[in-house]
Amino acid sequence: MDVLHVDCGTCRARGPACSDCVISVLLGPMEDEVLLDDQEQAALQVMADSGLLPPLRLVRSVPPVDLEGVAYPAALP
Repeated sequence: MDVLHVDCGTCRARGPACSDCVISVLLGPMEDEVLLDDQEQAALQVMADSGLLPPLRLVRSVPPVDLEGVAYPAALP
C-alpha cells in the first residue's frame, strides 16, 4: 500500500493554491502532515473528478520520506 505524505509546510504552492486544495477545503491548512492511503487517495480523486472537491494541489519543495526518515525515490508522487 502506498501512502501519500501531504505536508502543507513544505508545499511550494502554499498560499495562493491553498484555497483550491482538497486538504485546505476539508481540514484547513495543516501544521502537521496528513497521510493518505490508496483508498483515501482514490476516494478524493473520484470526488475531485466529479467536481465535488478541488484536487490536491501539493507541489513538494522537499522529497517525501518514509516513516523511518528515508527519502522516497524521485519517481513516486
